[in-house]
Amino acid sequence: MITESDLVQQFTIIVNHSFPQLGECLRYCYIKVIQSSLREDCVRSLPYIGIYCPDSMIAVFKEQKHQLKDVAQYLGLAEVVCINASRLLRDPQSKLKDAHPRLWLELHWMLTQKQEHLL
Repeated sequence: MITESDLVQQFTIIVNHSFPQLGECLRYCYIKVIQSSLREDCVRSLPYIGIYCPDSMIAVFKEQKHQLKDVAQYLGLAEVVCINASRLLRDPQSKLKDAHPRLWLELHWMLTQKQEHLL
């Protein structure tokens, strides 16, 4: 069985190989496979890739979303979603810190890293 971390690693490898500039931007993002269910009776939909990125890079990923989606579909994932991590962490209504403290810390760490304008 392929784990979520394997899917993230394969996604990153393919993007780095196929789109080097986009792969360089992924270094400053947090990538996660997200499982969602539409109903409470545990009917699972296809997993998708969530790219948590800083304010400064959200436009780059939205421009290249079709290329990222092609890679995700190649791996059997449904979609690619770009999530503005800066806005998510500043949101006073967010329950991320309580619900997923490790993700909250990793996003804070990611946002403190030096980011150059790559594209």
